[in-house]
Amino acid sequence: MSDRNAVLVLTRALCARASVTPDDSGCQDLIAARLAAAGFSIERLRFGEVDNLWAWHGSVGQTFAFLGHTDVVPAGDREAWSSDPFVPEVRDGQLYARGAADMKGSVAAMVVALEEFVAAHPEHPGIVGVLLTSDEEGVAEDGVRRVAETFVGRGQRIDFCLVGEPSSDQRLGDRIRVGRRGSLHGHLKVRGVQGHVAYPEKALNPIHHAMAALAELAARRWDSGNTFFPATSFQISNIHGGTGATNVIPAELNVDFNFRFGTASGAEDLMRETENLLARHNLDYRIRWVLSGAPFLTDQGPLLEATQKVLLEELGAQAIADTGGGTSDGRFIAPMGAEVVELGPMNASIHKVDEHVAVDDLARLSRCYRRILDETMRRGVIPR
Repeated sequence: MSDRNAVLVLTRALCARASVTPDDSGCQDLIAARLAAAGFSIERLRFGEVDNLWAWHGSVGQTFAFLGHTDVVPAGDREAWSSDPFVPEVRDGQLYARGAADMKGSVAAMVVALEEFVAAHPEHPGIVGVLLTSDEEGVAEDGVRRVAETFVGRGQRIDFCLVGEPSSDQRLGDRIRVGRRGSLHGHLKVRGVQGHVAYPEKALNPIHHAMAALAELAARRWDSGNTFFPATSFQISNIHGGTGATNVIPAELNVDFNFRFGTASGAEDLMRETENLLARHNLDYRIRWVLSGAPFLTDQGPLLEATQKVLLEELGAQAIADTGGGTSDGRFIAPMGAEVVELGPMNASIHKVDEHVAVDDLARLSRCYRRILDETMRRGVIPR
């Protein structure tokens, strides 16, 4: 079977499984069976309701891992789709299905690349494998985060990590991610004194009291960014106060906000400066912080060099390397000391109705993955 058909067939088989987070719906069973038949060792790591799969080949040397997820976001209104989102359909050279671009096409391309690599190099140096989770589109607590903690706990490393997130913009391979911003959530509660709106002197309105502080937080320039990351952004995502009655001053105000930050500011700095600002406004408050992930950056190394070389040779143009977008599971692998690069198909239709991926791009992506694996192992793998 040609690589074009092999990747397409596997992508269709994965997309036919309605694996809405955190349900894997048998995707990892399918992949595990294929890779076991190719001589890979298989480890399943289930945490809570989340399935994680680590499949690897080799035993000595540095580790190259593909990283992906088998879960997808809900399809939404199925009547709005041109065809059933979980019955993959090829039309005009495009494969339509939920997860086709994000990221079952990438996962299929990874699996085929690994099968071909091991068949060609059965005695290869180093360790090659793929790490998959069914908890990337959700809260991401029991997925790669937990697997990385497990690996670190037993002294296991990943040195090179190629993530299959859909990074491409106008054409396949025109953009790669070499890092991501950190994400810091704040859950703020400002306390007041409940009372009647006709007697404000007998109450303390937390909404009024917090307005100046929130305005200052929103207007503040936290840093100027740097060469690799834009300036830190602050956004309020939810705000709620009141009992529902129009004649009651509420007892508290609840505000959710988020920082997206690079390496110009640290999470501890942002937390400290926020709390200092709130204190200056004499607010009676409590705040709960949740750090979803720290920023990471791969600005040089064998994986990045191999990726740029292969994309130039295979696709004919230099890829733009940036740190845009939201977060990815690469944020859990980078702290292990790994080089992390993200390369996947075009992202224009991800999470949308009629999500799709170009059939030809699936085969080309798998060839790129295979060659990047070859090049990285040749350039970077040393025994440990």
